[in-house]
Amino acid sequence: MISEHASPLATIGGVDAGGQNIYVAHTARHLANLGYAVDIFTRRDGEDLPDVVEWMPGMRVFHVRAGPASFVRKEALLPYMAQFARRVVEHACEARDAGAPYAVCHAHFFMSGLVARRLKQALGIPYVVTFHALGRVRLMHQPHDEFPPQRCILEQMVIDAADAIVAECPQDEIDLQRHYRTPASRMRMIPCGFDPDELQPVSRATARAHLALPADRPIVLQLGRMVPRKGVDTVIRALALLERRYRLSPLLLIVGGESATPDPVRTPEIGRLQRIAAEEGVSADVQFVGQRPRCDLRFFYSAADVFVTMPWYEPFGITPVEAMACGIPVIGARVGGVQYSVEDGRTGFLVEAKNADALARRLAHLFSDPAIPRLLGKRAKRRAWERFTWQQISRSLADLYAEVATAASLSRPALAQGTR
Repeated sequence: MISEHASPLATIGGVDAGGQNIYVAHTARHLANLGYAVDIFTRRDGEDLPDVVEWMPGMRVFHVRAGPASFVRKEALLPYMAQFARRVVEHACEARDAGAPYAVCHAHFFMSGLVARRLKQALGIPYVVTFHALGRVRLMHQPHDEFPPQRCILEQMVIDAADAIVAECPQDEIDLQRHYRTPASRMRMIPCGFDPDELQPVSRATARAHLALPADRPIVLQLGRMVPRKGVDTVIRALALLERRYRLSPLLLIVGGESATPDPVRTPEIGRLQRIAAEEGVSADVQFVGQRPRCDLRFFYSAADVFVTMPWYEPFGITPVEAMACGIPVIGARVGGVQYSVEDGRTGFLVEAKNADALARRLAHLFSDPAIPRLLGKRAKRRAWERFTWQQISRSLADLYAEVATAASLSRPALAQGTR
């Protein structure tokens, strides 16, 4: 696996640490449990990082020296990808010469796709790519994008040379076909998921006591990366409308950021959201929690009455599935993967992105009768556990890898000799 900016070992919740990190970590672990030998290549972003981490039996993380051994925003990483690719190719050559060549490569994000493309050119290793976000879709919502202008051209090059492209939801399939002429025959729709060992329901009383939260007050949860496109400002404005129009005063918990203590300097988005809460007169009802370890997340999900996610766009969105797995209904923006994972009217509600008025109406409806969130929560849990576990998703990936590796071995028989 190649994941140039999203290490599976990173702390989740920072600007460049979110769903992709979780995806890589969990699928790699489950693939190792299925018997795969999995090597993950990510860029070294700290001087004290070892070259190789033996994470668990059958799984290693390689910290590749490319550019400065310090944090670099992903928007500025492209100039270092040629160096990154050279080092990965060198390692793959060593593995081949040792009698254990790589059978398949799974690239995550377009820059990792460029590395996979170079591997295929150099050694004939077939590759699968998951983009996690598409440049042309991003530009529709963020016209002043900071990625290099050639991103969309590079994405097309990666798609054209890929053996298979993983779409994370039906909207992702549509976008890949509409904006990148991706043949349906080379696409496979495989969603993201959650880990039942990590996320499962906790009784509300236990969760709130553990987090020292009020026992009886309605709680709305927002959890994820603190960047403008996640639409947390819409949630704050909806909270203000709830109080003015419906005389409801739930507590809004906002979990995420660059530090355990909410810091508007380290996480500028927190500062912007704090100013919006003050302007709307709801500062006392908004609690910024800061970054929290994943072992604590089940308590936050289980303590809430409802999870809200209002991104402008979202390739998939792992947090709604995690909330559903804990038996919590979700109100989400009608975008990307959110509109696939959340069944409108059955496991939660969908509203238009950036529409605080529509969100406030749905929250008021949900809080109007305790039976509503209970029913939606039960359905949400059932849907998550039936469709979205990482174990199920990793098996689907394993099937795809087998197809890709088999097709490559049939076209190049010599490549398959000694492949694990």
